[in-house]
Amino acid sequence: MKQKILILHGWGGSDFPHWQSWLAAEIAKDYGCVSFLKFSSVDFPQKDVWMRELIKEIEEFKPTIVVCHSIANILWFHICNEIELAEIEKLFLVAPPSFKCDIKELESFFPCEIPSNLYAKESLLLTSTNDPYISRDEAAELQKALNIPMKVLENAGHINTKSGYGEWQWILEEIKR
Repeated sequence: MKQKILILHGWGGSDFPHWQSWLAAEIAKDYGCVSFLKFSSVDFPQKDVWMRELIKEIEEFKPTIVVCHSIANILWFHICNEIELAEIEKLFLVAPPSFKCDIKELESFFPCEIPSNLYAKESLLLTSTNDPYISRDEAAELQKALNIPMKVLENAGHINTKSGYGEWQWILEEIKR
């Protein structure tokens, strides 16, 4: 069965040249099956609205791989805590924000409990040594609580366009693995 990759952006979206838009294009170029869901109101996200949109997409698209960036990680955690999902093959949790996030536009996503089940056979947490939205200690605590492997990128900021992540060959190869 061919993989079905669902890409979930964070606050503000992940328009070109962000690595998520690059990734969606690369998958599509090889006739891969990809959904790069654009949530409503990307600059002023509301957890309940985004949850409804994500649940609908999961039900219709039935992904085998999910790639989350930033606040989409917290959204995935809420989904895992509130509904039972079909288990996916792989889950990539890229640059999650701190659970102590106090950004006004994101307040509807907090508080959030760390889920006991990520509904994925394989999961990987990707963080950076200098992400402005989560400290190294908080990332390590999250990794320990989730009990999944973590890859720490050196000086990769929030792993977004601003920190130089447009083309990101590594993530494409990991998805194809």
